[in-house]
Amino acid sequence: MRRPVRRLSPGLAPGATPALALALCALLSGALPAHAASHSTGHSTGNPVDGHSNSYGTKASYEPGQNPRTYQPAPRGFQPVFTENVSRHGSRAATDSEDGDLVLKLWDQAASEGQLTGAGKEFGPRVRALLDAMAKVGYGNLSGRGRQEIQDTAVRMEKRLPGLFAHIAKDGEPIDVVSSGQGRAVDSAGEFATALTKADPALKPLIGPARADEDLLYFHKAAGGAAYRDYIDNDKRLADTLKSVTDQPATHRAAVNVLKKIFKPAFVARISAGEFSDIGSDVDAAEAVYNLYGIAPAMRAESPGGAGWHMERYIAPRDAAWFGYLSDAEDFYEKGPGFADSDITYKMAGVLLDDFFKKVEARRDGTSDLGAELRFTHAEEIIPLAALMGLPGSTKPVTAKRPYTYADNPWRGASVAPMAANIQWDVFRKGHTYLVRMLYNEKETAFKQGCRPVSKGSAFYELNELERCFGHTHPTS
Repeated sequence: MRRPVRRLSPGLAPGATPALALALCALLSGALPAHAASHSTGHSTGNPVDGHSNSYGTKASYEPGQNPRTYQPAPRGFQPVFTENVSRHGSRAATDSEDGDLVLKLWDQAASEGQLTGAGKEFGPRVRALLDAMAKVGYGNLSGRGRQEIQDTAVRMEKRLPGLFAHIAKDGEPIDVVSSGQGRAVDSAGEFATALTKADPALKPLIGPARADEDLLYFHKAAGGAAYRDYIDNDKRLADTLKSVTDQPATHRAAVNVLKKIFKPAFVARISAGEFSDIGSDVDAAEAVYNLYGIAPAMRAESPGGAGWHMERYIAPRDAAWFGYLSDAEDFYEKGPGFADSDITYKMAGVLLDDFFKKVEARRDGTSDLGAELRFTHAEEIIPLAALMGLPGSTKPVTAKRPYTYADNPWRGASVAPMAANIQWDVFRKGHTYLVRMLYNEKETAFKQGCRPVSKGSAFYELNELERCFGHTHPTS
């Protein structure tokens, strides 16, 4: 989550449209972020997410979206012949110590003046221990929880498709493993491959050396993302919208609520008045606390005795939900469905969707003997791919008159792209007919509106129907 503009004014951003102002004011009257307001969206987005999980945004820990006993069987006579996925890396340490460093500077000052609350006295040592744990793991690296998330996902894949992996092993079909080339994605690829071979040792010689493909799996930073990066850096509408979302009285109220759990009221008032502007504003400090709260579950395995860091003691549920909304709003506008009149945030994901089709088509056409294609990437790729594919929760862009709010938009970072989020296509064959089943965070998920399954309510689609629906025609037709 990007740092809000420092020393925010108490009102809406200059240039904010009246419609946007009215919509955001509606949030202040209770449309957001009480956790109950989010419950109705949890089951529609591929991962069961409650309001509490929503407050973590895309830092939410992974849980599979469906009991494997409830998967539909393939239609009679169809056998699995190929599987492919794309997975976000597992839970990780924070990418740097910036949040902890900021809030500890304020904490040290308050401690020297006797301005800490009872809970606040425990906060500094707890944060220092968390920072030490993240430094030991390595900033940005997979945590113990992240490694376990990826390993468990691999084991469940093998158990879902035992016939496929037995066939892969019998016929010596290769398994391709590819990542973005970034550390945590590379490590996730390694963890997945290792867990898969432990589940079925016969697969070990079939898994080739993992390779990196930045154009495919880090496209927001590669050549294909140039227009997108220009949008992020220079689009005035985006900048004004995000400032309007953040720069409002509710943000300052939530910030003060957070800080009062740690610092005595007089010290909080001094922070809000700008006395410590060289360190940060009240919103900067509160957001730092929120970000530590957000990353703490990912680091649970590294906590003393594995009991957790208990950062929820320093931020009330409603305030965590508000900062979670601000984080979701930024991701929605920068990576997700975004504005209704533009596809700049997700068009570049076409390279990844194309690769899904190419791998299945090559298998069908006899030009590939791959048994599985396993890809590992980041939220910056999963979120736009979900929007491009029209996955549940990612189908509703916004306009200036109806901006992104929790009240009327189902998009939630915790459902769309939690840690270890994944999209999987399982391919089944009978004669010359190929069927595809999609799992989104391991939940059977319908393809976008307009794609027709083999029968009403079925999770299976003919490959040629998906080619028609997505505009990917047979190469030889």
